[in-house]
Amino acid sequence: MKILPILFLFISLNAFAQSYTEQIAKHRESYKQDFVKDDYAPLKESDLQHLHFYDGDSAYKVIADVEIFKNEKVFKMPTYDGTSKEFYRFAKISFILNGVTVKMTLYKSIALASNPAYKDLLFLPFTDETNNKETYGGGRYIDLSLKEIKDQKIEIDFNKAYNPYCAYSDGYRCPVPPEENDLQLEVKAGEKLYTGEKKHRK
Repeated sequence: MKILPILFLFISLNAFAQSYTEQIAKHRESYKQDFVKDDYAPLKESDLQHLHFYDGDSAYKVIADVEIFKNEKVFKMPTYDGTSKEFYRFAKISFILNGVTVKMTLYKSIALASNPAYKDLLFLPFTDETNNKETYGGGRYIDLSLKEIKDQKIEIDFNKAYNPYCAYSDGYRCPVPPEENDLQLEVKAGEKLYTGEKKHRK
C-alpha cells in the first residue's frame, strides 16, 4: 500500500509540471502576438520564427524577499543608443537560485510612473553568464508589478525574461542593466538569442 501515496505524489507533480509548461507556453504566445499588434514593434509576424526560448523550468521560478528602499534619488540609467532614462532604485530582492544566494535590485521608471497604466510597473534588468553565448549580449529584462509584493515577498520567474528591442533592431533606447544586477551564474531560462537579421529602424 505504501506505493500508492508515492504514485499519487508523482502524478500530482507531473500534472504541476505539465500545467506550468502550458502556462509558460501561453505567456510566450501572448508575448509573440504583442509584436504583431504593435505597429512600432521591431518584429513582424514573419520574424517570430526566429524567436527562441529555453524550455519552461519551474526551478527558475523563485520567491524573493523584498526590502523597499527609502528616499532614493533619481539617477540616469544609460541606454544602448548612448542616451539615458531616469529611474530610481525601488527595492533590494534576495533569493536562492540553483543553490546560490542572489541579490538584485528592482527599479521604477520616472517616465512610466506618471502614466496610470504603468504606475505600478517594476523593472528588473539583468545580465548573466549565458550572455553572448546562448542569450542576447546586452542582457534581458523581467517586468513585475508593485501589486505582486505580498508580505515583503515577490515571485520572480526567469522563464518570463525577455530581450530588449535592441536585440532585434537598432534605434531603440534600451536601458543597460546596472552592474549590481550582473549575475555570476547561468540563467538558462527565458528568451534566447534572436536568429533573424537585425533590422535598421528608420
